[in-house]
Amino acid sequence: MARIAGVDIPGKKRVEISLQYIYGIGPKRAKEIAVAIKAPAEMRADQLTEAQVTDIRNYIDSNFKVEGDLRRELSLNIKRLVDSGTYRGIRHKRGLPVRGQRTKTNSRSRKGPRKTVAGKKKAPSKG
Repeated sequence: MARIAGVDIPGKKRVEISLQYIYGIGPKRAKEIAVAIKAPAEMRADQLTEAQVTDIRNYIDSNFKVEGDLRRELSLNIKRLVDSGTYRGIRHKRGLPVRGQRTKTNSRSRKGPRKTVAGKKKAPSKG
């Protein structure tokens, strides 16, 4: 099991698939990395040589921002929006959808479980 960018990539899966376990690397970047190190498409991650693993590490370090650096950058971007008081920042702060989605219905994953509000009590009926 190779360790790349602080992540143990699964050895039994193809190189392109196992590289996607690294935060910040999706299908397109994984394919780009596999082509750059000249790994065959059917090669498994546990078949990589130490030289190939080193090449992958160097390629990722020089071309992409992944794992901790990427997470830190994203959290700083959100913090900047919240601190400046922009509309998007306020939505982040309140835990509501940020990109214009409706909130009357839907958006339960962002808002959390329903909070029922106690209604008015009915007056006893006369008669």
